[in-house]
Amino acid sequence: MKHLLTTKDLTRDEAELILDLTGQMADAVSGREVPKLPTLRGRTVVNLFYEDSTRTRTSFETAAKRLSADVVNFSAKTSSVNKGESLKDTALTLQAMGPEAVVIRHPASGAPQRLTQWVDGAVLNAGDGTHAHPTQALLDAYTMRQRLGGVEGRTVAIVGDILHSRVARSNVWLLTKLGARVRLVGPPTLLPTDIDAWPVEVSYDLDASLRDADAVMMLRVQRERMNDAFFPTANEYARLYGLDERRLGLMPGHAVVMHPGPMNRGMEIAARVADSPRATITEQVANGVWVRMAVLYLLLTNGATR
Repeated sequence: MKHLLTTKDLTRDEAELILDLTGQMADAVSGREVPKLPTLRGRTVVNLFYEDSTRTRTSFETAAKRLSADVVNFSAKTSSVNKGESLKDTALTLQAMGPEAVVIRHPASGAPQRLTQWVDGAVLNAGDGTHAHPTQALLDAYTMRQRLGGVEGRTVAIVGDILHSRVARSNVWLLTKLGARVRLVGPPTLLPTDIDAWPVEVSYDLDASLRDADAVMMLRVQRERMNDAFFPTANEYARLYGLDERRLGLMPGHAVVMHPGPMNRGMEIAARVADSPRATITEQVANGVWVRMAVLYLLLTNGATR
């Protein structure tokens, strides 16, 4: 594995290796007085973010530092990109610094793939347009492993703005590869036109979809990516596709509620549901660090050193 661009490219064995190693990273670091491993000492990881991010950028930075790597944070808003510098020229500038890995978030789908042509180090996709967000899907799968005991044979409902969601796409490919049954739920206007080609079930009825779900993943309505009116009003959306306490009661007792964040409380998810013991939202954030440590370790060492 040279890069991590999309979960669609991962084999099941590769995905399970990352998830297994994630658990090992959590165990190794949690037991230390100083939560660091010397594994990537002397290596440089660049965070190249063209979109605002709190969770993902901080998570990648924390993961790299816990592996003792040197971290360079590069924000497009405060760089030459603001002056019109192209992705290629930025990449060539970074390449001159010799980083072992570049973590990129970009509004254009396919940008991480292009970046692989211009840098020698590993490229990790931290989100590109509406295309992919592989480490988010991996941390979601790891969280399901922890809370449900595994992914194989589980029913996962992904609810809401599927059309604009790179998280939904990455989860579909990863979870089905790991043996889960995936159901996409949302208004027809927020489902992709090529949905028939996806290995999923499709439903427009949230209540019916919750009754046999082991995990329900609520997606943020991405208004910043919308140019048209995809639903009448926020209240109407919340009534039809918001997860409130009544709907939480329809779910099996063991089922969990997930959300990639940031949340629109009161719209796709009620505040009491987001804060309930059934929700895994803060665990997902914590698990993101372990997953990104595992991915950085595998890409930068080829699994060769401890």
